[in-house]
Amino acid sequence: MDQFLAETEVTIARWHGVAAPNEPARRMAADLVNTIAAFEALRGTLQFEDEPSSFEAALHDTMTKHKGEYLML
Repeated sequence: MDQFLAETEVTIARWHGVAAPNEPARRMAADLVNTIAAFEALRGTLQFEDEPSSFEAALHDTMTKHKGEYLML
């Protein structure tokens, strides 16, 4: 068993009080290695929008369209 899978199983047991029930569950946990690596590769490349006013404009448009209505957002 590789280090990542061993740590994942220990963490699941610690947080949820269960053990990986079968081989398919272990394979799914092992697949997380690729998912985590893909997200780590994006570090430093994702940014918030340079124009935060676009959110404000969308909020204003929504409020204008539903004037007088109570909206749960």
